[in-house]
Amino acid sequence: MKRTLSIRQWAAALIIFAGFCTATLSGYLYNHADSEFEAFAEDFFLQELQADPIQFHYSIDHPETCRIDEAALTLPVYHAGDAANDIYALSIARKQLQTYEDKNLSEANRYLCRLLGTYIEAVSRTAAYPYFAEPLSPSSGAISELPILLAEYRIDDVQDIEMYLKILEQIPDHLNGLITYEQEKSAAGLFMSDHTADKVIRQCSALMDTEQLENDTHFLETTFASRLEKLVDKGLITRQEALAYESDNNRLLTTVVAPAYDKTADGLTLLKGTGKDTCGLAHYAGGKEYYEALLRLRTGSYRSIGEIRQLLYDDLAANYTELGNLLRSDESLRNMFVSENDLLPDMTPEEMLDHLQSAVEEDYPGIPSDKNSGPVECTIKYVDDSLAPYSAPAFYMTPPVDNALNNTIYINTPDVSDDLSLFTTLAHEGYPGHLYQTVYSQKSCALSGMTPFRSVLYYGGYVEGWAMYAEFASYDYAAELAGSQHPDAAGYYHACRLDRKIQLCLYSLLDIAIHYDGAELEDIQNILASFGTADANTAAAVYSYIAEEPCNYPKYYLGYLEIMELKKQAAEIWRRNNQTPAAGCDAVYDDPDFLNYFHGFLLRNGPADFKTLSDLLSS
Repeated sequence: MKRTLSIRQWAAALIIFAGFCTATLSGYLYNHADSEFEAFAEDFFLQELQADPIQFHYSIDHPETCRIDEAALTLPVYHAGDAANDIYALSIARKQLQTYEDKNLSEANRYLCRLLGTYIEAVSRTAAYPYFAEPLSPSSGAISELPILLAEYRIDDVQDIEMYLKILEQIPDHLNGLITYEQEKSAAGLFMSDHTADKVIRQCSALMDTEQLENDTHFLETTFASRLEKLVDKGLITRQEALAYESDNNRLLTTVVAPAYDKTADGLTLLKGTGKDTCGLAHYAGGKEYYEALLRLRTGSYRSIGEIRQLLYDDLAANYTELGNLLRSDESLRNMFVSENDLLPDMTPEEMLDHLQSAVEEDYPGIPSDKNSGPVECTIKYVDDSLAPYSAPAFYMTPPVDNALNNTIYINTPDVSDDLSLFTTLAHEGYPGHLYQTVYSQKSCALSGMTPFRSVLYYGGYVEGWAMYAEFASYDYAAELAGSQHPDAAGYYHACRLDRKIQLCLYSLLDIAIHYDGAELEDIQNILASFGTADANTAAAVYSYIAEEPCNYPKYYLGYLEIMELKKQAAEIWRRNNQTPAAGCDAVYDDPDFLNYFHGFLLRNGPADFKTLSDLLSS
């Protein structure tokens, strides 16, 4: 789970940082541009992380090396009118960046400066519409995300315990600030629908279940006790101290956190009736323009809406045709495709992840290491039952930038029902997906001496596009694994991959239809019916989710397609430079040397937006 900073958190840090920049710029000579920019980047990175103590704790394993007093950090609190001030702060940052002329910076710093510039420009475009954001979204908002982050909060010593308890005390002010923002959204005519508000209200009650809290069985009680037990085993605290801390945690959850969730539910209840029915952004003044800006920010694609739509249409048609031909050519395959088939050997999730780690070695470069590097570890955990309805099928917890060796993947068991979905999910979250990409990127930056600043810039299209690219590749690894016992696995798994692509591509097109074209529920029902989905409840659920989470599906699938477009570009360069036969891209794609070349390029230079990557690839 990648923690991203809100526009307001960016703005607050930028205003503070502007003073630092102005003071330091005049103090350096012309030939110190690199050290000057690196100081800018490093300080900016730390200012951004300090805007949220949870974000900071997840990102930095050793705060003492940054000369940061972690105990002094507090949860961000929104105050009335803050959203309207963000665009000013972003303009200050843009002007500051313009003082660093490309010709005075090293190649690496020029690239970093460009990334920051394009990112701030993209954030600024969305900041021009201050009340379209939804921090309390039922699928990805603070209400459901905060408990997950608290359950996984790293506790290594007494200071971490005390900081964790301090954060619990700050939750009421944090949530009160979000209600203040929702009140301003309401005044602007942009409050969520009653249907969406009811979902969030139910979450508030379910996630802070009174009976569980009273019985000391709530997952925020049991996970906290489990972390304390490890400190007891290490001799860092006594059993009596652990029991005292557990008592403090239970008291704060019952008397502080749960009432804060109740108050949030009450605040949303009072605002019900002030929003429109569930609908896309196109139904609001400025909504289409905001959607265009958000699509660029979330996906990193610089294509126009028309170009994106055409890219998706072409892909949908190709996959739909290929799947139809495949099923018509083999009646047994058609029968397999409409039933669940467990064809993989009986393996635990840990064994699957180990197999994937080995299977990708030929086509993906090894993670950079030095003499001090240890093994990359990964713990697989399972989403608590109370969080299952609000969580993704799985998610990867991004490790600290200064310690990428310990990783965690969460699996939401009800959403991963068969061996193939588990295998491809672990590829998406693990190897060669999020875990591999994140650790590679962080290790590469560390060995090259590059600032970890880039990790603050979240390029969702690259990150999730890479994970989709990894997931789709894993169907071939699954076929190889099952092949000795099930020769028909290759065709079946390819059909499953095509079906998955069709669904994600279709939902990405629906995202544009709902938020840019103004499509309504009836329109979506008709579209889905044409693809064989006639169930009204399914159509309503799809419409509701996409309406509440604009740009989410394109972040994944358009991101994947943009990577495939880069792959085509890289194949042309590879053939040209290596004078390989002009046999088409497919022949090049099977070449392990080419795959290592392409994957290495993406891993070294990402995360980034796709225009920047395309320009760099062709330079």
